[in-house]
Amino acid sequence: MPDIDAWRAVAAATGPADRAAADTAVRQAYRLAGLAEPTRFVWADSPLSGVLALADLEAPGRSVREDIRTRPWAAERRRVHDELGPAGWTERWHATGAHLWDTTRMLTDRLRAGVVAAMLESPRYADADATVAEAEVRGLLLDAVLGQHEAPWLAAFDDRAGQLAGLAAVARATGWWWPFEHAVVLCERPSRLLRDEAGRLHAADGPAVLFPDGFALHAWHGMSVPTDFLTELPSLTPARIRDEENAELRRVLLEHYGYDRYLAESGAQPVHRDETGILWRIPMPDDEDVVMVEVVNSTPEPDGTHHTYWLRVPPGTETARAGVAWTFDLAAEDYAPMKQT
Repeated sequence: MPDIDAWRAVAAATGPADRAAADTAVRQAYRLAGLAEPTRFVWADSPLSGVLALADLEAPGRSVREDIRTRPWAAERRRVHDELGPAGWTERWHATGAHLWDTTRMLTDRLRAGVVAAMLESPRYADADATVAEAEVRGLLLDAVLGQHEAPWLAAFDDRAGQLAGLAAVARATGWWWPFEHAVVLCERPSRLLRDEAGRLHAADGPAVLFPDGFALHAWHGMSVPTDFLTELPSLTPARIRDEENAELRRVLLEHYGYDRYLAESGAQPVHRDETGILWRIPMPDDEDVVMVEVVNSTPEPDGTHHTYWLRVPPGTETARAGVAWTFDLAAEDYAPMKQT
């Protein structure tokens, strides 16, 4: 059985590529595909720089991605599928590649989108038709072999021998790459990659993904945020949060600021109170209201104090009791705690 933890480490690897190992592995992949080894190796510091290098590449020959990546993958998948049978193949996939698929796909989708956006803003396409330019950049990205980010499907195979050996060795050594008849463009891995507990890109103190040339993606729990967005967080005010027109970004601001702090400093008024707590509602323009119940623990802490907690509840909640009951998956009339803590 393939080592899923080893491939997990490959997919998330940061730091300089092993260029010597990548060079050797690329040559191996060409030989295994029945191709002559490439004569030129061009290194780029990020997928963005890689696409820029492609545009300036002279006489690279045709793309050989189909020979290097697609056909060997299809052949190996067919071989393993025939060997294990449909049920066995499904079991193999769920024990290996499926564990890495979603988080890696999220990252590669974001990288592609980031490259497209950066290219369309670059001087190269300043006077170009946006639709044509985007189609051109996306076409270049489709020719990429994703190096370390091929880990999910490589994890499903025993790749130390056979047609996938070169591809797997490149994946262990570096990031994205583009194979052509006579030339190869290879990219460095990220120098920084941060995720939250759910595996989503997330960083509060800078880029969630950063490459050596400065190409970066900023994200908050998986959501793209502008480059200068995070610098605002230390100086947030309730007015700034209310003035944010983008509903998703407003929620990020509110989440960072703290619902309880926002309620305290924005002059919000409670909409209901009973013996279970206080119900608060924060109207959000062009978005559903944020509704929370303020509750106080009944059992004092060791120092004799009582802590206040804020429970996020559905926007349609009308009473504090209904909100607290919802957190126990109960209707308001069924919520009757024998003892509160």
